[in-house]
Amino acid sequence: MKKFISKFLLFIFCANFVFALPSFATDVFKGRIEQTDKREELSKELYTGKTETIGKGTKNDVIKMTVSQVLDGSFSIEGDEFFAEVTSDVEGKDGVIIPAGTVAHGRISEASSAKRLGRDGSLNLDFDYLITPDGREIPIEGKMSTKLHPLAAGTKIIATDVGYTAAGGVVGGIVALNMFGIEAAIASQGYTVAGGAAIGGMIGLGAALYRKGKNVLISPGDEIRVKLNTKMPLPTYKHTAFLQHELKCPNLDINITNIVYEKDPFGELNTITLSLTIKNLTDMTFSSFDFALINDYNAIFHPSVFGDTSLLFKQIKPGDRVAGRISFSVDNVKRKFWLTFYDRKTRKPVAKVSVNNAYKNVSDKVKKKNEKMFKKKNYYKEDVFDVEL
Repeated sequence: MKKFISKFLLFIFCANFVFALPSFATDVFKGRIEQTDKREELSKELYTGKTETIGKGTKNDVIKMTVSQVLDGSFSIEGDEFFAEVTSDVEGKDGVIIPAGTVAHGRISEASSAKRLGRDGSLNLDFDYLITPDGREIPIEGKMSTKLHPLAAGTKIIATDVGYTAAGGVVGGIVALNMFGIEAAIASQGYTVAGGAAIGGMIGLGAALYRKGKNVLISPGDEIRVKLNTKMPLPTYKHTAFLQHELKCPNLDINITNIVYEKDPFGELNTITLSLTIKNLTDMTFSSFDFALINDYNAIFHPSVFGDTSLLFKQIKPGDRVAGRISFSVDNVKRKFWLTFYDRKTRKPVAKVSVNNAYKNVSDKVKKKNEKMFKKKNYYKEDVFDVEL
């Protein structure tokens, strides 16, 4: 009897499970349809529905990036992997082809340190794929090199070495003139000066031959330009696809009308100057101590005294409408930033305005002027001399 009851209960359990399968499968199938619909909606929000070709032979054959780690020609090893981030939108006529913030995977294909005869070190970088902010992986073939063309490199070395030799000759001539006097120079018909110049020239030439070149150093924040060697058609994003999140404060209207990159008094490109219009209809008072720039790493940068100070010492009281410029000294002008206003009593953020969103509306003339600030980077280390005390 017990065996019969056990088999009967097992039969009922199996029957229920079998008959429940269609219902279970239907539920899973419905879930997948819902997920597909969400993806389609997201696709409509992000993409324009058009494609555009970038790469070799097109106007968009160079992508501007910044590396995520230090690359040093004297320490980095061939084959080392690294990541970089696209710093500026690659624009097409119908939208954004590659948005800023896209991550690039790279590998060091060649690394060499500085050598004698004034030969500089170099780095060759290869890039094989991109990962867009929406998770799409794009295979590419891109390259970047700090190495000069052999003819240009040779000309640079020769010009420097001639400078060493000429300087040595001048110094040698002056030393001979001081040692033997003007009378000896006249009596020897200038041979004493010529002999001193020749000796000095030989010393200068020896210094030139012994001289080492400079090592290459690419640091986070340095902008590199990666050349694409192949063509590829890609779907274009809408300009509103990747706008940064903002925090709005009722009755506080903050508008960034212009954004300029500037160098500090020491020649470092680390200053962002914002042109602002502010309408304060709240019951709060703000000053430069109550706002700052915050980047995507949550680093906080307060207004700088080395830039424009028209808003630096101004009180923005309830009912005020002000316009002016304010500068911030930052670690990397190409990062994502939010202009953040704080409640003076609680020190909590009450408003966040995206600098990157505002930059999309900056005039092309200002953007070109900002981009020119990055063209003179040579990636060479500064010479450091050890001094023994």
